[in-house]
Amino acid sequence: MRILALLCWLVLAVAGASAAGLEVGDPAPNFTLQATDGQSYTLADFKGRQAVVIAWFPRAFTSGCTVECRSLAQNGHLIRKYDVAYFMASVDPLRENTGFAEATAADFPLLSDPSKEVADAYGVLQMGLARRETFYIGIDGTILRIDRKVNPATSAEDIAANLAQLGIAPAAP
Repeated sequence: MRILALLCWLVLAVAGASAAGLEVGDPAPNFTLQATDGQSYTLADFKGRQAVVIAWFPRAFTSGCTVECRSLAQNGHLIRKYDVAYFMASVDPLRENTGFAEATAADFPLLSDPSKEVADAYGVLQMGLARRETFYIGIDGTILRIDRKVNPATSAEDIAANLAQLGIAPAAP
């Protein structure tokens, strides 16, 4: 019984440590991930020139993730009013995310992190999947906001509202 209690404590301690994750003001972890548009994206490439939004989602083809992806596809014009690169990201393999992007008519890249290293660096990895969280990263590479209570149905509208509140520059005409 004592060993079981110790094991439970250890699991909770590790989970608590990873749940703490990143906070506003922290430097965003760099990454290079393949995307559904056939390109690879590196966060460092945007530093000094454009803000970045990464909307982590748990799994392709699930109901909440489908609703969120469709929100971004159908209302992406609201986000594109700002000088920002935006992505959805999951730990799904690229092939899975590519099919998901096609099925939801996503007109923006979905990033794949099958190694789960980037999801872990962002503190969103939980039970092998990414938690639904959206990170707003400034042009200096620091985290400006973390939305840990994402509403999939209004994701695009919420991202646009957050970009406005954060003072992200408008997109060039």
